[in-house]
Amino acid sequence: MANRMNKTENTLKQFMDANLYSRYSGLLALSNISLQLIDTSGDILLEFNPSPDFCKLICQHEESRICQDYISRLKPGAKERFTCRHGLENILLPIDSNNETLGYVIGAQVYSTANEYRKYLIDIMAIAKDRKLNPEFIAKSVAAIKTVEVNKIEIHEQLCHHLAKNVFYDFSETIHTTDTVIARLSIEKEMLEKKIIDLEAKNMSLVINPHFLFNTLNSIARIAYFEKSHKTEELIYCLSDLLRYNLKQDDDLHTIGAEMDNIEKYLYIQKTRFKNRLDYTIEVAEDIKPHRIPNMIIQPIVENAVIHGITPKRGGGVIRITAEKYRNDISISVMDNGNGFPKEVLQTLYQPETKMGIGFRSTDQRLKRYFGEHYGLRVVKSDYSGSTVTIAIPTKPNVRR
Repeated sequence: MANRMNKTENTLKQFMDANLYSRYSGLLALSNISLQLIDTSGDILLEFNPSPDFCKLICQHEESRICQDYISRLKPGAKERFTCRHGLENILLPIDSNNETLGYVIGAQVYSTANEYRKYLIDIMAIAKDRKLNPEFIAKSVAAIKTVEVNKIEIHEQLCHHLAKNVFYDFSETIHTTDTVIARLSIEKEMLEKKIIDLEAKNMSLVINPHFLFNTLNSIARIAYFEKSHKTEELIYCLSDLLRYNLKQDDDLHTIGAEMDNIEKYLYIQKTRFKNRLDYTIEVAEDIKPHRIPNMIIQPIVENAVIHGITPKRGGGVIRITAEKYRNDISISVMDNGNGFPKEVLQTLYQPETKMGIGFRSTDQRLKRYFGEHYGLRVVKSDYSGSTVTIAIPTKPNVRR
C-alpha cells in the first residue's frame, strides 16, 4: 500500500508540471482568495492563488509546506471548513480516486466579517519572540490579511469543489490515457457559467474585459488542442498566463519561482518569434524559488535585454538568468551577449527624466523600499560583449514596506 501511495503521489507531482494552471485560468479568474493544491503529507504542489504572507512566512515553518492547523486535519477523505487558531477561515477538500486520497485542494485563509476582530487579538510580540521575526513585519502581515463577506467565502468554497473534481478528471486522464477532455470542458463551462451567475446575483463586482479575454484565449487554445496544433495551444496558454500575471498589480511579494515561471513564458513566446536568433537559459536552484520578491521586478529587465540587447544584433544572441545564494543574500542576474547599453543611456539610467531611467530607477527604489538601502538593482557590466544586470535581495527579509 505504501509503495502504491508513493507511486501515486509521485505521478501527481509530475502531473503538476503540465499546463494545469492554464487549463483552469478562466475559473481562477473568478476569485483572488488563496487556493492551493497539496499532497497527502502537506507539501504544496501548486499555488493557484498565493496564501497571505502571514500564513506563508509566519505560520508555516517551511514555505513549501502548509501550517500545522492543516496538517493535523490531513486524513484520508477529510473534508471540512474550519477556523484556525488565529481566526482565519480555511477550506480543506480531498481529491479522491477509487477510495484513495491523492491530495487536497485548500484555500480561503481570510477573515470573515464576523471574525475580523480576532486579528487584533493576535499576540504579535509572542510570535516575534517565538519565530525570531521583526514585530513590525508581523504586524503588517496581520494587517494585510483580507476580510471577506461570508457569501464570497461560500462561492470560493464551491470553486474549490469544482477544482478538486476537475483535477481528479485530469489526473485520471493522465493515468488511464482515456480521452475525457470533452467531459472536462463541459464541466468547466457549466461551473464557469454558474459562478458568474452567482457573482452577479450577489451584486459582486466582475471585471468583464480581462475575463472575457482570458476565456477567449483559452477557448482558442482548446480548439488548437482538438486540431492537434499543439504549438499554437502552448503559445496561447503562455500568453494567457502572461496577461493574467502582469495584470496582478498588487503590492504583494511573489515567489522567485512564480516570477521565473512568468519570465519563461515570456521568453518562450519571444523564442517562437525570433526562432534561432534567440536562445535562453534559466538556472535557479529549487531552494531559492520559495524566496519572495516584489512582483514584476525581473521581467522588465529581461524584456529590456531582448529588445535593446538581442534584437539589434544581426545574429541574435543568448539571455541567461541565474540566481545564487551567498550568505544571507540572493543575487539574481540577467545576462545577455548583445550590444550593451549605449554609453549615453548607461550614464542616464538612474536619472528620472529618461524613459529607460524611469524603469531602472523605480525598480531600484521598490527593492530598497522593501528590503533596505543595501539592496536593489545594479548594472554590473555593459559593453559590446553584452550586459549584466543584477538584483540583490536578502534571504530572510525584514520587509519594511
